[in-house]
Amino acid sequence: MRLAPLLLGAVLSHDAPDGRVSIRLSELEAYRGVGEDPGSHAFRGRTARNAVMFGAPAHLYAYFSYGMHVCLNIVARPAGVSSGVLMRGATVVEGIEVARRRRPDVSDRDLARGPGRLSRALGVPLEAGGSDLLEAPFELRVPESPLHSASGPRTGVSGEGGGGAYPWRFWLPGDEGVSPYRRHKLAAE
Repeated sequence: MRLAPLLLGAVLSHDAPDGRVSIRLSELEAYRGVGEDPGSHAFRGRTARNAVMFGAPAHLYAYFSYGMHVCLNIVARPAGVSSGVLMRGATVVEGIEVARRRRPDVSDRDLARGPGRLSRALGVPLEAGGSDLLEAPFELRVPESPLHSASGPRTGVSGEGGGGAYPWRFWLPGDEGVSPYRRHKLAAE
């Protein structure tokens, strides 16, 4: 959880065959691991799907959600200790024309506003899972000092992991890249 607010305002760039897109992260959610966080893919232990979460920090954990969206996480703890920071929302700061071609059906504000939209705007496929975000075709630049942020329950997470005991969603107040908060109907109080 300590890393997530420090990543707000970070710029993540991805070079793909059709061009470079850079986003400024404005909304993130932290996830811990085995036995610690019922909202985490790693809560019940290591699987083929979540193995990257147990790897080296600054690597990309990518997964397919709802059979239609690729979601992207930054591994945040030392190798062997599972964790991830879901990139929920961002603003495109470079390569807006490329992002528009990838997402012609939405406004500029919505190009990377939401985890599925974010991965599509960046042009990052599921197969990029495990990539080092500090090496080509990626570049990650973190702000020199933390930005003012807010926190609250994670969005769309059911059960205990989506309740007030896990205020691990972090965002930049007033930033246009922040997605709407949606409490899961089965989230704990």
